[in-house]
Amino acid sequence: MADTMQPSTHWKEQIAADEAERFARYGEQFAAIQARKSAKYGNGRALHRKQLTAAQGTLEVLPDLPEFARHGLFASPGVHEVWVRLSNGGMDRARDAVPDIRGFALRVFGVHGDSALGNGPAKSQDFTLINQEKFAFARSDEFVDFVVAAANGNGALLKFLIKRYGLFGGPARIAQMLKTVSRPFGGFATEALFSNVPMACGPYAVRVRLVPADSNGKATPGANKDWGGDFSARLRQQALHWDMQLQPYVSERLTPIEDASINWTSPYTTVVRLTLPQQDTTSTQGRELSEKAEASVFDPWQALAEHRPLGDVQRARKVVYFVSQKGRGAA
Repeated sequence: MADTMQPSTHWKEQIAADEAERFARYGEQFAAIQARKSAKYGNGRALHRKQLTAAQGTLEVLPDLPEFARHGLFASPGVHEVWVRLSNGGMDRARDAVPDIRGFALRVFGVHGDSALGNGPAKSQDFTLINQEKFAFARSDEFVDFVVAAANGNGALLKFLIKRYGLFGGPARIAQMLKTVSRPFGGFATEALFSNVPMACGPYAVRVRLVPADSNGKATPGANKDWGGDFSARLRQQALHWDMQLQPYVSERLTPIEDASINWTSPYTTVVRLTLPQQDTTSTQGRELSEKAEASVFDPWQALAEHRPLGDVQRARKVVYFVSQKGRGAA
């Protein structure tokens, strides 16, 4: 039967027998990296260590959504308070001009329902987005091995890549990664951001995209010298707006749950409007929020049960994020 683009509930996760043991090992590896980096830079996250700025605003769930979207946070129209944390994705506190993944995390307050973690009511509905539409690795094991090697320097990384992908495949993989992190990026107010990996939406599965409004303006030349400064300068002058969109699972071939490296091809539907009102992130109030965001948890598993993260990469995150949170005293 030919694939269609109709949202489907016929998805399923494929959980390996060794996942608990393997994910625990990943947690230990990330904890060791985080401890080394914190000794160098001060207490902080294992990844997305460098916070660029933080802001607050509102998230408005729109009415008359399609059936596949009308679950959890999106079940009914309403307005929620939201915090936003912007970051560079790396383990170090590098200059903003250094090629890197850029992170846009949201913490949505005022949600009602059981937690995806199974530990009582959900505290918030979090989204962790980056400036890449698909994940660079199919599964968590490949990603973790890459991060561990990268944490030990360029020599260790090159040795790992050649061992894993071969004498010719290793350099090709490096070129591919450099192309990914060097993709042109105009700034957080002007570029689309993506979840990369799926989450549940009631009985459906979806990925998430955040699309900036035209009114946010165009990219500013030289913004890569200070991404947070560029974003804050815009917010001092005007409100910023985005559409949050959901992309549904339609089939295992077109929208796989377990292979994070395959870009889904199903259409996006707008479900939410995100607004950050005009504000000064450098004011006393702005700095206080920034400190709170830096100390807080932004975790896709800090979510409603109806938005449980899905797939191998997301299941690994559940363990690794918690270990990182404990490592910096946030859990």
